[in-house]
Amino acid sequence: MWRGDPRQTRGVQEEVLPGGIANAGSVVRVGDHVLRPVQPATASVHRFLRALHEAGFAGAPRPIAIEADGRERLTFLEGEVAVPPYPDWVQSDEALISLAVLTRQLHDASRSFDPAGSPWSQEMADPAGGVMVCHNDICLENVVFRDGDAVGFLDFDFAAPGDPVRDLATMIRMCVPADDGQSAANVGWEPADRAVRSRLVADAYGLSAEQRMHLLAYLDDSIVRGGEWVRRKVEAGDPNFMRMWTDIGGMERFDRRRRWWRENQGSFGKALL
Repeated sequence: MWRGDPRQTRGVQEEVLPGGIANAGSVVRVGDHVLRPVQPATASVHRFLRALHEAGFAGAPRPIAIEADGRERLTFLEGEVAVPPYPDWVQSDEALISLAVLTRQLHDASRSFDPAGSPWSQEMADPAGGVMVCHNDICLENVVFRDGDAVGFLDFDFAAPGDPVRDLATMIRMCVPADDGQSAANVGWEPADRAVRSRLVADAYGLSAEQRMHLLAYLDDSIVRGGEWVRRKVEAGDPNFMRMWTDIGGMERFDRRRRWWRENQGSFGKALL
């Protein structure tokens, strides 16, 4: 079970759910539902979530309503969500492969939805745009597992049209992870051959040779630009991101990953192509 701290709000027992940065402390469970802060694109996200279920994809919450207090109400997905320090079970190749398969299922279901004419978050959106909605923030804290298999995604706040291969690159960067040893160890990752794990994702997802080249380019771009989005949040005075920035060591954390990527990019290319 996904567990947090219980609290009493307006006479209703609410369980604060752990994880996340942007909405830390603001996401609660009430029985079979979750209450979360509304975002500017919540109405678009709700349309998308309904469309996913209509397309047969069960790995996303169902939107229920917008509450009078301004929070969105969604169905609760039963299972386990890994938060740092990440447990051993979520670091297995089998868990990673199941996540790659679930990501492909999400993207396949998304193709039936037309995002045109709706507002979407631009915070993590593909700058080139796209014709299908991607999650854009697939990290372990946003994935529900059951018995070690990925079964659902959470937090679609940053969903927006884009290239699904770019979405997959984000998942690889955060869930393989494509990261330096020190940064990975800081959140509980054990040593592993990250390049080989990336190939497992590409194989399980079913990437073509051309798509694997695009995947490498997306990985390179995201790592080169790493830290820019977080720093903008810090400069805007967001207290959650300011605390995170201090905890991870500021831009040095991202510079360290960039140095690691320059040294290891070739091994990822050999594994993927």
